[in-house]
Amino acid sequence: MSSITLHSAEGCSITMVSDVFVDYYMPRANGEFVKIYLYLLRSMHNTGTQISLSMLADAFSCPENDIRRALKYWEDAGVLSLSYKNDELSSILFLPLEAPRKKPSKSLMPEQTTQEEPKAKRTRISQKEILRRKEENAEIAQLLFVCEQYLSRTLSPSEIERLFYYYDELHFPVDLVEYLVEYCVSKGSTSIHYIEKVAQEWHKSGIHTVEMAKKETTTWHRSYFVIMRAFGIRGRNPIDSEIALMNKWIKEYDFTMEIIQEACSRTVTKTGKQSFEYADGILSDWKKHNVHHLEDIRRLDLAHKAEQEAARQKARAARSEQRGAAPSSSPNRFNNFEQRDYDWSQLEKQLLNQQ
Repeated sequence: MSSITLHSAEGCSITMVSDVFVDYYMPRANGEFVKIYLYLLRSMHNTGTQISLSMLADAFSCPENDIRRALKYWEDAGVLSLSYKNDELSSILFLPLEAPRKKPSKSLMPEQTTQEEPKAKRTRISQKEILRRKEENAEIAQLLFVCEQYLSRTLSPSEIERLFYYYDELHFPVDLVEYLVEYCVSKGSTSIHYIEKVAQEWHKSGIHTVEMAKKETTTWHRSYFVIMRAFGIRGRNPIDSEIALMNKWIKEYDFTMEIIQEACSRTVTKTGKQSFEYADGILSDWKKHNVHHLEDIRRLDLAHKAEQEAARQKARAARSEQRGAAPSSSPNRFNNFEQRDYDWSQLEKQLLNQQ
């Protein structure tokens, strides 16, 4: 495990905690996160001290992932900036808190993947702006409180920013944002990226009330398990890759449950397995042939059988033609012998003399 170097953007010779941190950041943070921040602050002023994630985890008797979550929280809050080398945390920069946060240079920012970037442009939100909106709008304050209860953690500024985006840009009412978070947690995910994905799907589907969302989620939930049963799968929830394929069959292809169930049945019969990928191949082919009803599938089956029979007949005819066209004088093992010429009169005389 590589060592992590601590350094500060402001010089000081003693360990001290900023009043801004105590007044604005500490009250809203998880207590364990605060402890880790204070420990780092103290460690920074121990000359020659080297730390690592494993050392921090041992100090607090917790998994390394808990340390990473704490560091990510403080980075999102604008308190720290994390730098990585070869995908490992190598440096932690303590940012000044008495002034507005300066945007860290690209070299200090952790690398972001394009998949995690939402389609809408991100705008960093300050703690001051969050406080202002909570004070001016009781619904917003209630929304943030409820979401923190569902997620069982203090929301980071970046997470609050996304909730504001659903409210301001997607025009979700407060109760719909609350239900969005509740629904995602009920599906076993507290990831803001998963919540973002579901929010975008609802927005595309024109959902703007809790009632519409409940109808949508209930419909899809039931459909998933109808398809799972068609495969003979019971006793578990579908995984993300399976959900993605089922959504494609239901939403993009607009197939009825009867057609999807038929594809699942054929998949199990043909392969002996519960293969979503094989069923996707069948359904994609049916989509190309504009299948809308079971009768369309029967017509395709008949056409396919007719093509197979025509191909077999053509092959038989070709074999017969090949046999019929073979020349009768073609050499064989009987006429390959050289023909002999006999003097039949001489042979007859030899036989008479022998008698």
